[in-house]
Amino acid sequence: MKLNSRAQSAQSPHSHSPVVLVHGLFGSLDNLGVLARDLVTDRDILQVDMRNHGLSERSAQMNYAAMAQDLLDTLDAHHIEKATLVGHSMGGKAVMALTALAPDRIDKLVVIDVAPVDYQVRRHDEIFAAINAVTAAGVTTRQQAAAVMRDHLNEEGVVQFLLKSFVDGAWRFNVPVLWERYDDIVGWQPVPAWAHPVLFIAGGNSPYIAESHRDALLAQFPQARAHVIAGAGHWVHAEKPEAVLRAIRRYLAEPAN
Repeated sequence: MKLNSRAQSAQSPHSHSPVVLVHGLFGSLDNLGVLARDLVTDRDILQVDMRNHGLSERSAQMNYAAMAQDLLDTLDAHHIEKATLVGHSMGGKAVMALTALAPDRIDKLVVIDVAPVDYQVRRHDEIFAAINAVTAAGVTTRQQAAAVMRDHLNEEGVVQFLLKSFVDGAWRFNVPVLWERYDDIVGWQPVPAWAHPVLFIAGGNSPYIAESHRDALLAQFPQARAHVIAGAGHWVHAEKPEAVLRAIRRYLAEPAN
């Protein structure tokens, strides 16, 4: 599946691989915009809507093998031979899955606040409840939707994040499939070891990359390194964008291995 995308050319001449930015669950191609706005100074940028999100196609399938194939199809459609991939949460798992499908198409890999593990935890049930409450209420404006969601969600940042995908009284993500395939989204099928440096960026307050994940992570990505950003949660790039960008740029400046 070719994904809906937004391509931007670098603002200055360069010889780097394009950067593909891949959002997480309930997101859209706008979600990593804070990274795109900085990196586009010297990199070509491609932002994508993942399947069942944004303006990309809907599908009953929502596993990482399918999502990795979508990324590969999209690289092909844009004639990108080799890319640097940056993925957050679900998007981070999708770019890790691409190492098994097309390892030769990846220049560098940045994974933001997710580990290559099956979490077996339901962290989003309150979000689903809020989303479904908005649909049941039949509201049409973001202001009305926000009022409904605040009955279910205490974090205003999460409410505002979700509202970005509420357009003309409808959600731009496929709620029934995300609910039905939730175990696939939080799950994971291990990939063969990818013997290249990978940067894992973790929020210091986030449970998504923990010491208990270390063995599984290093088995699949033996040259991985972790950069923990203190005082940040799961949406580390939104909370501490400067720190995330410093870590990414330092990694991208290293010679390819």
